Amino acid sequence: MEAEKKKLKIYIPGIKFPSVSLTGSYCALNCAHCGRHYLEGMKKPRKRELVDFCLNLERSGGLGCLLSGGMDSRLKVPIDRYADELREIKRRTNLKLNAHVGFIDESDLEWLKYVDVVSLDFVGDDDVIRRVYKIGKTLEDYLRIIELLTENGIRVAPHITIGLDFGRIHWEYRAIDMLMEYPIDVLVLDVLIPTKGTEMESVPKPSVEESLKVIKYARERFNGELSIGCMRPTGRWRLEFDRGAVLASVDRLTNPPRKIIEWAKTVRDIEIIYKCCVM
Repeated sequence: MEAEKKKLKIYIPGIKFPSVSLTGSYCALNCAHCGRHYLEGMKKPRKRELVDFCLNLERSGGLGCLLSGGMDSRLKVPIDRYADELREIKRRTNLKLNAHVGFIDESDLEWLKYVDVVSLDFVGDDDVIRRVYKIGKTLEDYLRIIELLTENGIRVAPHITIGLDFGRIHWEYRAIDMLMEYPIDVLVLDVLIPTKGTEMESVPKPSVEESLKVIKYARERFNGELSIGCMRPTGRWRLEFDRGAVLASVDRLTNPPRKIIEWAKTVRDIEIIYKCCVM
């Protein structure tokens, strides 16, 4: 079996690689799948506290952090306003920095040199962008970001959320095909979680079977490292999905249940890494 030949990297970011919101609980958008909900669980140091936060993180055994947050009126996560802090963090620590960025442009290249990788939520359908994010952006805008980063030697890890179109799966296959045209070494696949308090709270979860079809398609098409990201339903759904993903020869799996870790040891060599799955 192919799955048995490849090492499985299990990523558990948690304490050693926390998620940081640079905007607190603020986001200018109110996306149908998120509704600002996912900002709540992030660390929220103030601007003047960020360097000390990172110094303390490293002293306590931390390995890095995800710099994220809500989008501002420019449709960017305002990391550009933290350029001095990022430079200081890289000068004084060995922490790895993963950044969620939003719709960046050439003006952001100056501070992007301080991050190790960019995590970009990628949506390959204009109608899905409009319905879910409620913004006037298109697929071409996303492709421009990919081009900007890759042409300037900045690592980018696109994230595709399976079922993002209110639980329906259709655009994901074309998005995978488009991304194959770029020098990407890690592709992250998430799955929609119908989240309470959002417009999608009553949407049915994408089925395990249909979600795994997308995983298998990506595995056939993509020669780099295929990763299952943090965002996917929990409970029995995750047990069944994660088992199928391991057997489908994914390279990386984030926050699997303990049962899956123990079972995976019986079918593949595994390595546990306490970082974000794009590192």
